[in-house]
Formats: sequence, structure tokens, C-alpha cells
Amino acid sequence: MKIFIKNMVCNRCITAVEKVFNDLKMEISHIELGEVETKNNFDEKEILKLDNRLQETGFQILEDSSKKQIEIIKKYIILKINDLDVSEDFVLSKFLSEKMNKEYSAISKLFSQNENVTLEQYFILQKIEKVKELIIYNEFTLTEISQKLGYKSVQHLSNQFKKMIGFSPTQFLKSKDKKRIALDKV
Repeated sequence: MKIFIKNMVCNRCITAVEKVFNDLKMEISHIELGEVETKNNFDEKEILKLDNRLQETGFQILEDSSKKQIEIIKKYIILKINDLDVSEDFVLSKFLSEKMNKEYSAISKLFSQNENVTLEQYFILQKIEKVKELIIYNEFTLTEISQKLGYKSVQHLSNQFKKMIGFSPTQFLKSKDKKRIALDKV
């Protein structure tokens, strides 16, 4: 049985969801961001119990097909950014069309109508959150970060960061208030 789950955005989320399934003695055959494949089918009462337990930990079962599609779109974007392999000539529309096997206009319309933000804005917000993470942990220079996330230059990254956050990456790093937004809240 395939179950789609909202708010699974990282490996810790997979671990947390896996624990809920294990606690309820529901065997998993495969798990990845946004979906769980179980070895058995479950009745409505068991699914309701599962959904309640998932909601206690910040997740929920998706039954609406458009919401399932949106979670899949988000998963592809998050995974692409987490790979730190966004080329300078990366085209979001082409990437998502190929992954979803659908016309980008349909994907974009579905996303915008349900999320109140465009796909491009969502992609930028996700990249900015990744930039925050990388500069806080001091893993890479701004030049390396800009290259890994598809910016044409450090200036391009800095301008976009400042436009979205209100100050430059350097100012952000020096500030005492280094707030990040949870990926499922972006």
C-alpha cells in the first residue's frame, strides 16, 4: 500500500515517520521523502490511527491527488537543492517537467493555486534557506555556495539573499539572530 505523507522534507523526517510506523507495527517495504510503501494494506480505522500519530509529530497523510502532486514537486526541489548540484544553466521548468512527466504550465498552475507562491519563488526560498545553513555551518565560501546552488556570481547570490532576507549573507552571519525557516514551512 502506498501512503503519501505531507511535510517529509529531510532524512530526519524519514526516521520520524519510520518510527511512527514501527510503533504501530506497520511494516514498511520502502520509504522516501513524501511517501511510504507498506507490506500490507490497512483498513480505514488503522489509517485514521496512523494519521493521528503522524499529526502528533508534524506530518499528515495526503489523500487529495493535487496535494500529493504538490508534495512530490516539493520533494524534487528539496532534493535538487540538497544535492548542491544546481548548475548555472539549470532550468526549473525543464527539470520539473521531466521529473513529473507533465507540461510545466500545468505543474506551475497547480502549485501556485494551492501554495499561494509561484514555483520559482518557492525554489528561491529553498535555495536561500540552504545558503543560510551553509554559511552558518561555515562549510563553504560564498563563492563555492554560489557555484553549488546555480548562481551566476557571488553578487547574484548576495543580491537575492538581501532581497529575500533584508540583509546580505555577511550581515546575516554577523547577526545574533540567525533564524532559519523549517523546510516544511517555506
